[in-house]
Amino acid sequence: MSLTSGLYAALSALQADQGALAVVSNNISNVNTPGYSREIANLDEAPPVSYDNLQFGTGTNLSSIQGVRDNVLLLRLNQETQTQSQLNTFVNGLNQIQPLFNDSNGGGLESYLSQFFNSFLQLSSDPTNAGYRQGVIEAGQNLASAVNQAANGLLTQQQDADQSVTQAVAQVNSLTGQIASLNQQISSLQGGGQTPNTLIDQRNELINQLSQIIDVRTISADQGSLTLTTAGGAALVVGNQSFQLTTQINLATGFQDVNSQGADITSTIQSGSLGGDLQLRDQEIPSILNNLNTLAYDVANSVNSQSAVGYDLNGNPGGNFFTPPASLSTAALDLSVSVSDPNLIAASSDGTPGNSDNATALANLADQTVVNGETPVNFYSAIVSQVGNDTSNASSALTSQNLLVQQIQDQVGSVSGVSLDEEGANLIQYQNAYDAAARVASVVASLFQVAINVGSTS
Repeated sequence: MSLTSGLYAALSALQADQGALAVVSNNISNVNTPGYSREIANLDEAPPVSYDNLQFGTGTNLSSIQGVRDNVLLLRLNQETQTQSQLNTFVNGLNQIQPLFNDSNGGGLESYLSQFFNSFLQLSSDPTNAGYRQGVIEAGQNLASAVNQAANGLLTQQQDADQSVTQAVAQVNSLTGQIASLNQQISSLQGGGQTPNTLIDQRNELINQLSQIIDVRTISADQGSLTLTTAGGAALVVGNQSFQLTTQINLATGFQDVNSQGADITSTIQSGSLGGDLQLRDQEIPSILNNLNTLAYDVANSVNSQSAVGYDLNGNPGGNFFTPPASLSTAALDLSVSVSDPNLIAASSDGTPGNSDNATALANLADQTVVNGETPVNFYSAIVSQVGNDTSNASSALTSQNLLVQQIQDQVGSVSGVSLDEEGANLIQYQNAYDAAARVASVVASLFQVAINVGSTS
């Protein structure tokens, strides 16, 4: 065994420990970097050499730099993030809808319904009173305006959700393009025997961002590549190729459908913010709007029908109080009072000016099941309850989901996160090893000098 072998062993230790110190330094510098997975320097014993019947070690090698990550945890985090984002978008939308049906301050639709029917009750006490007659028209106009406002608010929220669908699709396409590019780089490096930890972290972070927008399924492929699809099976990324989603207006609904390679996948998207927007646009808002349309349609028709059997102040048969709804689907948006002359209100049941029986009958509609088998106020209260219950249930689910995602993030952090205490200990360990190897090298160099001096004097 020669001094040269000892020197090579010391030099290999210097190189390995220097690399390990670089890994520790990189971990510390990325302690706050989102998505970063801590790295470990893997040191292996160098192959020994044999002299006669003895084997001597030749030092150590920095064989690899390993990124520490739990792929199962990362997969679960992405899946739960999809649900969290969907609920968050859905709750935010419901929170914007709730004020349209907020009757706690006495200024909601319920108060306008009560005031409208009460105005007929007041008119019945003095059917020739011009002020009372004008009050009926104003109460009807206030009710119609409140219904119109609620309908317009719902349609605005629906249009906002539709615009968010287009924006989300553009974000998905941007992310899948970046992921496909990283797939190519990772496969190329791994094919050359390298471990591209930084690129893998970047790809995982992009996949998590993608999971916040749309439901994603991940399939491992060759040489570190990943295939991404939606939960419904539509391809998003295959190897180094991304498949763009597109939007196209549905002529039947007027809203954007989401297409993948020419196929409509809108109904299959359930998670992510895109799933939340679609749930608001295609399910929640249409359900609420349909109930509001039913309320407007049935109230208008029941009042018009009762008005038609009475007589106005001029002794003529009563006409429509509300403009007859053209269709159920637009009743709330189009509700309006058709009477402008107070004398045309049909308060009488026999044509005499002092008779108020029909005004009383119109007031009594408030207590009759004229709206889908319920009284107007009860039916409206059911709409308010629907919005409130849906908001409460979704908010509770979101709270639970936030806790679950936080728990998984903590687990991911315990595996992949950087601990400054641990890295500090590693720093001292590799520093001491480096110092020891340097001393060995220095001693061997001194022995070389001694050998040289001896040889020159002999």
